[in-house]
Amino acid sequence: MARVVVTGGVGFIGYHVTRALAMRGDSVVVVDDFSDAPYPRAYKHRNAADLAQFPGVQIIEASVTDRQVLASIVAGARVVVHLAGLAGVRPSFADPAHYVRVNVEGTALVQQLAIEAGVTRFVFASSSSVYGNSTPLPAREDAPATEPQSPYAASKRAAELVTIALSLKAPSMPCAALRFFTVYGPRQRPEMAITLFTRAAIEGRSIVMFGDGSMRRDFTHVDDIVRGVLAAIDHAPAGFRAYNLGSGAPVRLDALVELIGRTAAAPVELRRDSVPLGDVDATFADIQRARDELKWQPRVPLEQGLRTVFDWVREN
Repeated sequence: MARVVVTGGVGFIGYHVTRALAMRGDSVVVVDDFSDAPYPRAYKHRNAADLAQFPGVQIIEASVTDRQVLASIVAGARVVVHLAGLAGVRPSFADPAHYVRVNVEGTALVQQLAIEAGVTRFVFASSSSVYGNSTPLPAREDAPATEPQSPYAASKRAAELVTIALSLKAPSMPCAALRFFTVYGPRQRPEMAITLFTRAAIEGRSIVMFGDGSMRRDFTHVDDIVRGVLAAIDHAPAGFRAYNLGSGAPVRLDALVELIGRTAAAPVELRRDSVPLGDVDATFADIQRARDELKWQPRVPLEQGLRTVFDWVREN
C-alpha cells in the first residue's frame, strides 16, 4: 500500500485514476476545490460520493494554490499525481490570467512541496494542446512545442517548463509529464464533443460540427489514460520525461459523427458552424516512447469506447 495524493481527483480523469488506485490497494488522498470550471459542480460531488465508498480514499476540499493546506497533505505521501487544473481551450481566452495562476503556479507549488516532502514520484497532467499546429505529425515528445494556439495550451507548456527546471532540485525523483490526447469516456465533461454529440443523438437533436468535418482528433479512452498514469507511477525513470498518451489513430470529426449515429442507432442531423479560435487542425500522437519506457499501449478501440459513453449518457 502506498499513500498517493491525487489533485483534481473528483474530476473526469481524476475520478477514474483515484478509483483505479483504490482498487489496487493504495491509500489515496484527493485534493479538489470542487469549482464549477469548466463544468457543473454537481458532477464533481457525484464523483466524490461514489469515491467515498472506498475505505482507502480521503477527499479534502482545497485549492492547489493554497500552500499551507497543501503542505500538510503532501507530507508523508509517496506519490503525487497532479491532475488538477483549468481545462478548455475556448474558455481560456476569456480569463487567461486565471489559467496561468492555476495551471502554472499551481503545478509549480505542488511539485515544490512534493520535493520538499521527499515524495518519490511525481506525475502530472499535460496536454496534446502543447503541440499546436506547427509540430509535425504524428507529434513526438522531442518535437518543438513553441507555438501554442490558446492560453490553455500555453499554460500547459509553461507548466512543463517549470517542472523541467524544478526537477533539477530532485534529479532522482521521476517527474512524468503525461500529454493526454482528447480523452473521452463515462463521466466526461458534458461540453466535450463525444458526450455532447452522444446526448444530442439520443435525444434526437441536431449535432453542431465545427468546420467541414475534416479536423482530426486522436480520441483516447479514459481507461487507457488510467493505465498510462499507473504505468508512469510504476515505470517512469528518474528526472523529467514527457509521454504522449493517445490512441495513435486520429479520426475525422465527420467520421466520428457517423460512428456516434451508428452507436445510438438513430439518424443524425448536422448543423455546421465556424471553427472556434484556438482549435487545432489535428492531434495525432506518436506513442512509441510510452510503449518502450512505460510498457503501455492503448487497448480500447473507438467503437467500443463510444459504447461506454452511450451507456453512461443513457443511464444518467
